[in-house]
Amino acid sequence: MTEHRTQTLGVIGSGMIGGTLARLAVAAGLDVVLSNSRGPESLAGLVGELGERARAATPAEAARAGDLVVATVPLHAHDRLPAVALAGRTVIDTMNYYPERDGRIAELDAGELTTSGLVQRRLTGSRVVKAFNNIDFRRLFTSARPAGAPDRSALPIAADDPAAKAEVARLLDVLGYDAVDIGTLADSWRSEPGTPVYVHPYMGERPGEMNQEAARHWFFEALGVPVPADRVKELTDTATRGPAGGSRAAISGN
Repeated sequence: MTEHRTQTLGVIGSGMIGGTLARLAVAAGLDVVLSNSRGPESLAGLVGELGERARAATPAEAARAGDLVVATVPLHAHDRLPAVALAGRTVIDTMNYYPERDGRIAELDAGELTTSGLVQRRLTGSRVVKAFNNIDFRRLFTSARPAGAPDRSALPIAADDPAAKAEVARLLDVLGYDAVDIGTLADSWRSEPGTPVYVHPYMGERPGEMNQEAARHWFFEALGVPVPADRVKELTDTATRGPAGGSRAAISGN
């Protein structure tokens, strides 16, 4: 892999996580090619908001355009990712397994694969890197900080290909985060739903009992708290593997 800075980020799936990553990328000076299952015309509003650095395309076109490509679709749709167009690409997998949404997937339930292992099996010609799956879309946006900031947060990443992992770590740095290497795709369960590093550390302490409307208001208004690299490492190192698809305890958009 080359050491050049990513210039264009392809995004397949333009929901909450995909849209947030697009906003961070444009703010960092990257070009973004957005796509979803509904067609480029459905992205006119988001592209208009992002400005001249963004354009809409089909998933295959976004795959070919990106120096790096984010796959951020519901896990049950992973088999519709454009594998041929993604061949040779580094693909950032943000997907989580939520059985109530995705249906039961036997290999995940049995612990035979991680979600990223499932995605890598589909994308045999790509280098899959797990990232951005353990933070909700709101804190993903509000917690980004410049390199060296004392309140900078970190996010875990996992991959089988060391060069691809390093490439994604550089992207995290550009977007406002430190990266914590948690191992291979087989180790990526350490950042999945139900583990200590999933969502809650970034949100901060929830203020007591709330009704549904108050909880929703808090979710959107709370800026979150910094989770530095040493804390991410501690949380992922001490994780124990429970049933796949742990509780979907917060809106995460992936």
